[in-house]
Amino acid sequence: MQLEDYFVFISEDDIRIKGHRIGIDNVLFYFKEGYTPEEIRGIYPDLSLEKIYATITYYLQNQLKIEAYLLRIKNWQETHYKEALKHHSPQREKMKQIKQQRQDSLKVRVFM
Repeated sequence: MQLEDYFVFISEDDIRIKGHRIGIDNVLFYFKEGYTPEEIRGIYPDLSLEKIYATITYYLQNQLKIEAYLLRIKNWQETHYKEALKHHSPQREKMKQIKQQRQDSLKVRVFM
């Protein structure tokens, strides 16, 4: 079995672990934070240690390419997060309104 056989290459910016919807970036996030493969398995119990080790090995063998991949994902996430902050959802607006009403209610109680 080739190392690449453990993955599904959906696009240049989307590499998933075969048989799962989990991207290699999810596993590598924890690996780069210092988690052991066994600890990563605790976070993703549906992943076998074999697939976790395959992901780490693929990363180590293609480190420059995968670091660029991870940077593109990070930039994409940051961009979408900033966009989400600009365009508030109706639920978020409702929660802000409720929070403001509670704060206003507390101010009235304090001054009474």
